[in-house]
Amino acid sequence: MPRVKRGTNRRDYRKKTLERASGFFLTKSKLNRAAQEAVEKAQKYAYVGRKQKKRLFRSLWIVRIGAACKAAGVSYSRFMHGLKLAGIELDRKILAEIAYDDQTSFNALVNQASEALKAQPKPAA
Repeated sequence: MPRVKRGTNRRDYRKKTLERASGFFLTKSKLNRAAQEAVEKAQKYAYVGRKQKKRLFRSLWIVRIGAACKAAGVSYSRFMHGLKLAGIELDRKILAEIAYDDQTSFNALVNQASEALKAQPKPAA
């Protein structure tokens, strides 16, 4: 088996790792092995964080919509159900933006949702 001299491959690999680790504490930004471990761990956290970000924003939107609904005198769940019955297909991101920026438009949506809830036939007991 012939001997392989790694040459630029090794240098490029280490350079890439150390560039990603710049700003890390002590040897984690200086020595290749420590930097590689720190970069791998950071990439794991970054991957998980991208998933958590979606959850956090959805919960923020729900809190904002719920607060605006409470101010309008209706619960969040009744409001969302009323929107579905009224055929209004706005996602929570847009609803939260409307609730945050434009209270009159949000109140109009609340009125439409409550009208749809009143028009809904009552279930037989």
